[in-house]
Amino acid sequence: MLTLTRLRADHAPALLAFERENRAYFARSIPDRGDDYFKHFEARHAAILAEQAAGLHHFHVLQDDQGDAILGRVNLIDITAAGTAELGYRIAERAAGQGLATTAVQDLCTRAATDYNLTSLTAVTTTDNPASKAVLTRAGFAPVEDIVLDGRPGTRYSRTLGVGGDEALPPPPGSSALKPS
Repeated sequence: MLTLTRLRADHAPALLAFERENRAYFARSIPDRGDDYFKHFEARHAAILAEQAAGLHHFHVLQDDQGDAILGRVNLIDITAAGTAELGYRIAERAAGQGLATTAVQDLCTRAATDYNLTSLTAVTTTDNPASKAVLTRAGFAPVEDIVLDGRPGTRYSRTLGVGGDEALPPPPGSSALKPS
């Protein structure tokens, strides 16, 4: 069983290990964080926790049963007063292709509506990232516009979050549900 947990200060060592281990894998499909991210990780981690405490973002980590390994990140950034945010996620290479991204994104969409009172989400991906496009589609997002993302063709997706529970979608076949955190 996996757990999607709100980011905390004590996640720093495991999060840094996750980012280092998967840096080359992530860079194949999304913009690289750059050397400064790793050089100043501790300060950056403290800064994003302060931004989260201020309600500007909601950061989450996907952890294994023991809670020591991070298998993914699923975040809501740039929260607006109108109840919108942008969703972003990354799953470790060793956990890719197992339905974890779809399950975690669906779970966070539910939390976005119920826990954070958000009404709609956007997400972006490059057109040459079919796995990400599939995750977003399975999680109820629809393409709304063509964009350029880090110099590459991409697509912006949008999802309206429902009221009264219709924001949740069933887990994809073969995927495991997440433990509540």
